[in-house]
Amino acid sequence: MDDEALIRALCAGEHTALKDLFERHAPWVAARLRQRLPADAVEDVLQETFVAVWRGAARYQSQGEVGAWIWGIARRQAVTWLRKHDRHDPVFEIEHADDAATSAVQRADLQQALARLGPTGSKSRELVRLAFVEERSVRDVAQILDIPEGTVKSRVHRLRRRLRAYLSGDEQ
Repeated sequence: MDDEALIRALCAGEHTALKDLFERHAPWVAARLRQRLPADAVEDVLQETFVAVWRGAARYQSQGEVGAWIWGIARRQAVTWLRKHDRHDPVFEIEHADDAATSAVQRADLQQALARLGPTGSKSRELVRLAFVEERSVRDVAQILDIPEGTVKSRVHRLRRRLRAYLSGDEQ
């Protein structure tokens, strides 16, 4: 059964569909969460994410991939966890600001951080666009940029560290 069929089944009250969605998506969601959250938070955030999937299945609008919808929920749950525990991660939270003014400032900070990576269209900016904005897989990015997957991983790691350092004020 594909993801959209599982969402429809979940809406119809078939709770085994949630189990199937969890088995299909939890491993990669947890892996992505581990990149940004303390280890003790990942399981909590993952659980809250799939509770929210269960509660919000009827609101899924089929305008994109189910996995992207689940990831959006996971990001919101992660931000909630971070705030609840008086922690923050500017790279992770940028898309989840509560008010327009804070959001605008954070977007401006992010744009400045991105500008430090080079001009639009540069190799670094293109990698950021594909990996973070379009959320493409390592394999897709490697194919598009015609570089090995290992190179994508190492460059993404370095770029993430540079962006995090700039946004946290450690790099001026």
